[in-house]
Amino acid sequence: MSAPAPDQSWKLTVSDRDNDELTVLLEHWLATRVDADATPRVTGLVKPNGGGMSSATLLFDAEWSVGGESRGGRFVARLAPEADSFPLFETYDLETQFAVMSGVADAVDAPLPELHWLETDPGVLGSPFLVMGRVAGRVCEDNPPYVFTGWLFDATPEERAAITRHTVEVIAQVHAIDEPSRRFPMLAGDGSALRSHFQAQRDWYDWALARDGFGIPVLERAFDWLERNWPTESGADVLTWGDARPGNIMFDGGDPTAVLDWEMAAIGPRELDVAWPIFMHRFFQDMAVRFDQPGLPDFLRRSDVERLYTERTGHAPQDMDWYLLYAALRHGIVMARVWRRMIHFGETTEPEDRDDFVMHRPLLEALLDGTYAWD
Repeated sequence: MSAPAPDQSWKLTVSDRDNDELTVLLEHWLATRVDADATPRVTGLVKPNGGGMSSATLLFDAEWSVGGESRGGRFVARLAPEADSFPLFETYDLETQFAVMSGVADAVDAPLPELHWLETDPGVLGSPFLVMGRVAGRVCEDNPPYVFTGWLFDATPEERAAITRHTVEVIAQVHAIDEPSRRFPMLAGDGSALRSHFQAQRDWYDWALARDGFGIPVLERAFDWLERNWPTESGADVLTWGDARPGNIMFDGGDPTAVLDWEMAAIGPRELDVAWPIFMHRFFQDMAVRFDQPGLPDFLRRSDVERLYTERTGHAPQDMDWYLLYAALRHGIVMARVWRRMIHFGETTEPEDRDDFVMHRPLLEALLDGTYAWD
């Protein structure tokens, strides 16, 4: 068995807890959170298939009454991974995510979902979770990737250019938040923010792969290259979104309605966020080319993203070759851990060549060799 073709939807093992059971548990939990006349009623609970790989998501509606008046709404619960789920990350800090989202919502007018509750007791649903308002809109799907099918694939070049512009504008808004270390002390540290960020990736790689015998040579080459070519650190550090890309923005037509997924937020150089959506699109675009499909070569072009960011902020991104390779390394750890997870659950087998754990191996190798052609 091998990994599924990237133009097909990946089937990943998630919590097998029954939806009816989750519905009852949520109803009893909501009764402790809202001053309702009777136990709230939860309906329509589903686990979406197209979401991220790092946590579980529940969509549900809830209604209750207070003093005879009807209350309720449409909600999203994001659950930390359960201990036996072979998680992508060693720790999953929902309290920090909740605090970051709250702080961003207070500081800028970027559209973040309304935050309702944070539950830190894992005994309620099996792991801690947060609940936010459910926002109408559509996303650029990862599973299967938007370069093969979907509304963005069918959009006009002008419409895709608008999505690129909106994505850069959200990134710029986040970076404009002043005094990020004071506002987000849970993300602040001593010394170089980039060095701390880099060390965190080394520690993650060690935990996720190397420590128990799954070292990946091409990822270790990337760590070494990055050390040898360390960039000049210039400019003040900013709050970085972390997983900055249109796949984490909901759109109504062409307008953003919600900015999602803050689990990778950090304080560091702004180039971390500028490089990430460029690399992530090329990861998907190279898949399409490999399958003899056109993909979307006009979307999230490196030159366009860098130009738009400079126009919006007055800051011309620096050392972007370094940051793009760093993005490829970071995502390589993600994909290798995902493959290991699939092996753990019997969904695939180990490849003969360890470097094939990295789905974008050719891209990463070309970046290391200085032969990758952008735009």
